[in-house]
Amino acid sequence: MCGIVGWLSYSQDMQAQRNTLKRMTETMANRGPDAEGIWITGPIGFGHRRLSIIDLEGGRQPMLARRDDGLEAAAITYSGEAYNFRELRAELKGRGRRFESLSDTEVVLRAYLEWGEGFVERLNGMYAFAVWDLTTQELLLVRDRMGVKPLYYYETVDGVVFGSEPKALLANPAVPRTVRADGLREILEMVKTPGHAVYDGMREVLPGEVVRINRQGLTRHRYWRLEAREHGHTLDQTVRHTRDLLEDIVQRQVVSDVPLCSLLSGGLDSSIITALASRKLLAEGKENIHSFSVDFLDHGSSFASDAVRGTPDAPFVRDLVERIHCSHHEIVLDSRELADPALRHRVIEALDLPPAFWGDMWPSLYRLFQEVRQHSTVALSGESADEVFGGYRWFHDPAAIQAQTFPWLVSVTGKYFDGKTLFEPALLHQLDLPGFVEDSYSQALSEAPILPSEEQTDRRMPQMSYVNLTRFVQTLLDRKNRTSMAVGLEVRVPFCDHRLVEYAFNIPWEMKTFDGREKSILRAATRDLLPESISDRVKSPYPSTQDPAYEQALRTSLTQIMADKDAPVRALLDASQVKRTLKIPVGDTSPMYDRMGMELAVGLNTWLTEQDVSLDL
Repeated sequence: MCGIVGWLSYSQDMQAQRNTLKRMTETMANRGPDAEGIWITGPIGFGHRRLSIIDLEGGRQPMLARRDDGLEAAAITYSGEAYNFRELRAELKGRGRRFESLSDTEVVLRAYLEWGEGFVERLNGMYAFAVWDLTTQELLLVRDRMGVKPLYYYETVDGVVFGSEPKALLANPAVPRTVRADGLREILEMVKTPGHAVYDGMREVLPGEVVRINRQGLTRHRYWRLEAREHGHTLDQTVRHTRDLLEDIVQRQVVSDVPLCSLLSGGLDSSIITALASRKLLAEGKENIHSFSVDFLDHGSSFASDAVRGTPDAPFVRDLVERIHCSHHEIVLDSRELADPALRHRVIEALDLPPAFWGDMWPSLYRLFQEVRQHSTVALSGESADEVFGGYRWFHDPAAIQAQTFPWLVSVTGKYFDGKTLFEPALLHQLDLPGFVEDSYSQALSEAPILPSEEQTDRRMPQMSYVNLTRFVQTLLDRKNRTSMAVGLEVRVPFCDHRLVEYAFNIPWEMKTFDGREKSILRAATRDLLPESISDRVKSPYPSTQDPAYEQALRTSLTQIMADKDAPVRALLDASQVKRTLKIPVGDTSPMYDRMGMELAVGLNTWLTEQDVSLDL
């Protein structure tokens, strides 16, 4: 896992811009603490910061490949993992190609030279990379099918600036730090518009997309997207095939030349991945997997269940550890630390954005990954199983199913994603957020693939799955990627393997819920791996602190903002509503949803101040 940057400008020699390219590259130091490389030729410059995972010595980048006649052919700056690189290497060797390293990067580069742009369809993994073809003088920007790895770009008059994170682009004076109304809408609403990057003029390469830049301009091509297909398997066949896919996926993803661990919550998804990884490692004669969980020093008077979190994680974690005998580590966080302005600064520095919607999860994930990184360089996560197999409560809530909007914005869960409560009504009216959400939802539905044979009444659940797999999951992948890579930790997400996603997407809803439960297929496919307590556990999200000390610290920050006439967020807030909110007494426990307005106000102020962002509304 690494950080990549680049600048293509057909009107100049990039050697003259080496210092700028170096500044851009240095912004990726946390993503790649092990090595730095810069490569320049003519109008193109690549930068690379490396986190060494495979072939620690031979995988240095940017990497250059030569043709059989010795002439330079193509260069690559690469981030991610191609999990099938061994098979591709063997195929390429069979075609007479020679390799100078054991890295997956060289395999990807050689695959491009062998098969051209179509090589991307052969890759299995999580990746974002750029290839410069020295013969055609063209640049390709490529992102994995599910968008696990990020890649941003800014089109200029004579080329493009790109990088793994916005901060890399913003280090280039050609890229403005301006956010307009469309960008602010993305911040205020829990709606992820594919390709939108908040900053004016900046875009993300879409999941499963190739962006080509040449002297004629920029073109885009999707090499993968979800498709509707008839599901020809019986229930028993579906359960078996799901298990077979999981076995193969985890087998591929435990490959690492550095210490590997799992993130274990005691929920179904993370427990499956941990149990499978344990089996794979032990079968290879390796040490049993190390696992990590997170808890809080004080939840207040006691843990209190709510609409989405019914049980604490710790008892279920212990059940799995006793079952598979893995080496477990519990990371206990002090809730008061999570509201520390210095930690908030580090989180925003990692995100390049205000930490909206997830509240204390941002700093707790950052601190969890900090601790994990002391022991491991690679971690396996159960992320995305809920989107793939229909695990969220809104998949099973009639109000959410019937609503003509994004299902997570309605019913009980809607209040967890509403950070607008303290903002000026006139501003919200100007932004027309209901219209924005409506348009975004309509766009999502228009893309959703439907089988010709499906009746109108049968289309709702596939549509629900589609918006979760193309919108909601992106917010989670961004969250995990930014907070983990900020401390140099690679997080792999087996449930995002495109083969599993494609297969599960087309399982009929009646089969997905054949026993009346969420994630029925997944439970049936893995029941032999887990204690009964976990196989039957009701979905519980990543934990959030309930300690009132955290809320009190948040209130203190908001009070200081309102007392500071130069605080940039003040002009956006409804002062009377802020005053009323601060007068409400802090309870014995502090639910996450009661804090969302304060979270967004404080985070937005920090971002505007420290990132020198200009709002142009």
